[in-house]
Amino acid sequence: MKTAYIFPGQGSQFPGMAKSLFEANSNAKALFHKANDILGFDISKIMFEGTSEELKKTSITQPAIFLHSVILAKCLKIQPDMVAGHSLGEFSALVVNGCLEFEDALRLVQIRANAMQKACNENPSTMAAIVGIEDSVVEEVCQSIQDTIVVPANYNSPGQLVISGTIEGVDRAMALCKEKGAKIVKKLEVDGAFHSPLMESARKELEKGILNTLFQRPSCPIYQNYTAKPSIDADEIKYNLIEQLTSPVLWTQSIQNMIQDGATEFTEIGPGNVLQGLVKRINKNVNINGRSE
Repeated sequence: MKTAYIFPGQGSQFPGMAKSLFEANSNAKALFHKANDILGFDISKIMFEGTSEELKKTSITQPAIFLHSVILAKCLKIQPDMVAGHSLGEFSALVVNGCLEFEDALRLVQIRANAMQKACNENPSTMAAIVGIEDSVVEEVCQSIQDTIVVPANYNSPGQLVISGTIEGVDRAMALCKEKGAKIVKKLEVDGAFHSPLMESARKELEKGILNTLFQRPSCPIYQNYTAKPSIDADEIKYNLIEQLTSPVLWTQSIQNMIQDGATEFTEIGPGNVLQGLVKRINKNVNINGRSE
């Protein structure tokens, strides 16, 4: 039996997140204070007292979710056999398996979040969830739209695929997916086309930061979004982390590979329970639980 720890990405934030953790644990409190110093602003105040609108801003959301997940994991002193993170969650996973130091990872998350926010501002774009038709049908729809950008972005679970691209491209793909029988076609509340070519400027910014950061050999494999395969090689992990920004998140495939490699117990660490639901839809026979505080 192997234990797998998984870490959520953008969209799991909520007002008051991690406040009880901060109040109950002196180690957590110290790490939040350190994070405020590194970021140059009081993110803990926004997490504990901010509105949903404030927390939805990419430059706030990403460090907030990272901090909630990593500080909780450090307080729990978990020892996984394998890890994975959904999009942003990969950075949390890489701290937990010892590949990245907390401070270095937080700086990279800030670079990533700010660069993605800038790319969103420069290129009005969006994302949408398509539920209830085969992934291959959604892929064919995206490929059929040639004169603008729309691509598969998140393979979340069988029959649930998020697309990403220009507003025009996503709108057209949504309409075609409805025609082909999708049960749910819904725009997401995000301000940009994550995991698409429209994030290229952000990918270049993140690449600079990653190449100047020490990545160490981790204590256990990370199953990365870009390949869905396990890695313990620091250079390979760096490359996959950079490519992730403009490539789809292969979450379904990652979880399937973790199960194939012996994972029987999954625990989601961080805000919300989105990943718990996805894992259950991917394979109903594995045990999945969550720790959010």
